[in-house]
Amino acid sequence: MSGGIDSTVAALMLHDQGYEVIGITMKTWDYATAGGGKKETGCCNLDSFNDARQAAVEHGFPHYILDIREEFGDHVINNFVEEYMAGRTPNPCVLCNTHIKWSALLKRADALDCEFIATGHYVKVREENSRFVLSKARDLTKDQSYVLWGLGQDCLSRSIYPLGDYLKTEVRQLALDMGYPELSKKAESYEICFVPDNDYRGFLKRQVPGLEAEVDGGNYVLADGKIIGRHKGYPFYTIGQRKGLDIALGRPMFVTKIMPETNTVVLGEIDELKESGMYVGGINMIKYDAIPDGMEAVTKIRYKDAGTESVLYNDGDRVRVHFDHAVNSIAPGQSAVFYEGDDVIGGGIIRTGL
Repeated sequence: MSGGIDSTVAALMLHDQGYEVIGITMKTWDYATAGGGKKETGCCNLDSFNDARQAAVEHGFPHYILDIREEFGDHVINNFVEEYMAGRTPNPCVLCNTHIKWSALLKRADALDCEFIATGHYVKVREENSRFVLSKARDLTKDQSYVLWGLGQDCLSRSIYPLGDYLKTEVRQLALDMGYPELSKKAESYEICFVPDNDYRGFLKRQVPGLEAEVDGGNYVLADGKIIGRHKGYPFYTIGQRKGLDIALGRPMFVTKIMPETNTVVLGEIDELKESGMYVGGINMIKYDAIPDGMEAVTKIRYKDAGTESVLYNDGDRVRVHFDHAVNSIAPGQSAVFYEGDDVIGGGIIRTGL
């Protein structure tokens, strides 16, 4: 229970259905210690903790705060910094869900003798052919299956998602009907929980002392290697970035490649962002236990991506993805998720383009 509308409504729905509910709020990050210029927001502030506890108290079920800051720092924060320093673009929410939140929840569930864990995510799960299948929510504008592709069968078998069949507007109405008018109007946060000012560059500078001085002044180059200017340091750029380049070449230019070993950022026109395929590693299978070579799927390469028709091939411990038509801005470090209709086949981390 983050204190937000979705997890609160999910908990109260289950309580009303007769489940014995125990509320858990996870403290993942103490933003005040990170030196940011904005107070904590989203799931990591005291007001949200109090909102979650108040809802539990009012409905007569217990509530606990679970401190996972150490695990979160060891895995999510360190990985976030390491990936940017390697010239990649991480997705910390995927890593947190896969390795931290569900792991922590399952441990606490076992300690409390709870059979299931439930969250306010907009997804569905069902059992089919002896596997637990994750699929898109009814409200496709809120669907969160992309960030949950890393959950294993052990997690999915014990997960309940009460909001999977609801529209967000319906959830807001439920909150109002349950007697929470302020919660029904509560704004949503789309920020990374440990970067609530949305300034990941500032966060990296605070996490890596001397970084700015070390990487400032690298070369902007074109695809042919021609030097066209200086940049502020390769970790501060992402594939597909157009704004904030501080260089004028008379035509729109985008980051097409990042080369950390030489502190080089390659720029090109939009057509140079297009790629016909990619390699994906760290595969987690959900609907099936393996991908047959030549399997057709819709592949998403970022959260808001509509997805592209593709063909999947096994390549050692990786999956080789061939798109039916070229896609823009394939960013190593981001997640690739494979869909069959609304069902998640599986997913992994983008390694390189073809």
